[in-house]
Amino acid sequence: MFLSLMIPGPPSPGKNLDVYLRPLIDELKVLWKDGVQTWDVSTPTNFNLRAALIWTISDFPAYGMLLGWSIHRKLACPYCMEHTKSFTLQKGRKPCWFDCHRRCLPENHPFRRNRENFRKGKVENDRPVPRLSGTEMRARVMKLPVIPFDNNDKKISGFGESHNWVRTSIFWELPYWSTNLIRHNLDVMHVEMNVFDNVFNTVMNVTGKTKDNDKVRLDLKYIYKRPALELQKSSNGKTVKLHARYTLTKKQIEDVCIWIKSLKLPDGYASNIARCVTDKTPHGKLKGMKSHDCHVFLERLLPIAFRDQLYKPIHDALTELSHFFNDLCAKSLNEKDVSILEKNIIEITCKLEKIFPPGFFDSMEHLTIHLPYEARVGGPVQYSWMYPFERLMGMLKRAVKNRACVEGSICEAYSFNEISMFVSDYFPDEVLTKANRVPRNNDGGNIELNGRLSVFGLLDRAYGKGRHIFLSEKDVHAAHTYILLNCEEIDELVRLYDDDLKVKCLGITDKDIQISRNKDFARWIKDKALSEESTIPANVQGLAMGPDMDQVCRNSYKVNGYEYETKKVVKIDQRL
Repeated sequence: MFLSLMIPGPPSPGKNLDVYLRPLIDELKVLWKDGVQTWDVSTPTNFNLRAALIWTISDFPAYGMLLGWSIHRKLACPYCMEHTKSFTLQKGRKPCWFDCHRRCLPENHPFRRNRENFRKGKVENDRPVPRLSGTEMRARVMKLPVIPFDNNDKKISGFGESHNWVRTSIFWELPYWSTNLIRHNLDVMHVEMNVFDNVFNTVMNVTGKTKDNDKVRLDLKYIYKRPALELQKSSNGKTVKLHARYTLTKKQIEDVCIWIKSLKLPDGYASNIARCVTDKTPHGKLKGMKSHDCHVFLERLLPIAFRDQLYKPIHDALTELSHFFNDLCAKSLNEKDVSILEKNIIEITCKLEKIFPPGFFDSMEHLTIHLPYEARVGGPVQYSWMYPFERLMGMLKRAVKNRACVEGSICEAYSFNEISMFVSDYFPDEVLTKANRVPRNNDGGNIELNGRLSVFGLLDRAYGKGRHIFLSEKDVHAAHTYILLNCEEIDELVRLYDDDLKVKCLGITDKDIQISRNKDFARWIKDKALSEESTIPANVQGLAMGPDMDQVCRNSYKVNGYEYETKKVVKIDQRL
């Protein structure tokens, strides 16, 4: 990844983005039409290199700037465009995508005829809108008027009613742009983060962030029949918002926060999500959740967090949503499975519409129905989301030392990183550089045994203050048996034990042999080591006698490239 251009801020360039993209487009035209002479190392010759832009990767606000389509108001969806059924809430004054997805269901689906749980008295008979091809899109764009640079605030006639076009994107100058099946990607990372925020903040009833506020309740009576959720007048004349089944009680919110605070995830799998819950944080509100934390929580932890808290139909719908994103973000995708995901997400969205209020459904909940199509056409989402660029920008932001010269600090840090990587290729192998350094959890692999058993031939490091503990006979037996059955030097004795067992118990199954190993092999090899006719080597005899009951307990342990943390540190009474 290269730092090709820098756009000064804090205001976004908006319609003027094409000014910054002009050098890039000119170079892409040259690469497509003429090409450039490039040296091929494998065949020491020059060849004419040509290149084409497949697609752009950006978050949703930048998506709108690159496409030239405003992502605000009720026509925000770049796929549905003017055919969307979104509307503006009367009291909330925000665009709403409630009940916009039944048209995508099969014609005989019962949700289409449901008059109670969707918009009042409405039966859905419309068919889904076909997606515009690149040629059709180009024909529309070419009809847009040219907006001068100095008249940036001028809007095209019909804006916000029949279309959301703000300008003709500069990418249409590329001769092949209309033939691309996908030109701008919907960023799965940001869609996930926004969907998670809406779900979590609404279920946890986070003040100021929940989608179930007073204005949303006021809009209910105009949209569908849910008298149990409408605002009520109390005896003293005050307005009362009744508790909804999709929100947790104060006690349930505290239980979820306590559970999150006790989370321990595998090292490197996610950041420390438990740190997001602090003693000063109000119950139900998490601070410092990064986009990848939302990704992990939505796909893995959401069904567990609300498993015993929500009603089963609500929990099942959220679980299906979690499984959808988990399947969508798989490293390998099958075209048949992605087609199933396209159908499932529409039904999942309709189930959520039966649960949550209309104000819950903004453009992000709607965009989920278009994500499987992009995955089916463009392949796994790992090649079209923002995580690699977010990590790069995070590194560059951390390199800023002078707040008065942010751009200079980033450029200097980026140049220093490039130079150091280039120079490190000329260092001898024994010099530790970024290219050959050992990962932080890597113990360096096997070491010379020098008479030691293979099971103890790994570099290991224990962390934390050691505490003396006394193991129970059950724990000693489990540890002893595990080491014996995983030591290469004892494989011959394991086969001898199996043969003796088959002679004593005719017709014994492999499963029974495995059970017998776990139960009796430690005693068998100990008796054999103590016998006078024993031919077992000395180091194996010591292992056969088993570990001491007096051991040292550590908080964490690194071995074989992994870090392990003890589930519970046992505190031993000093008087023992």
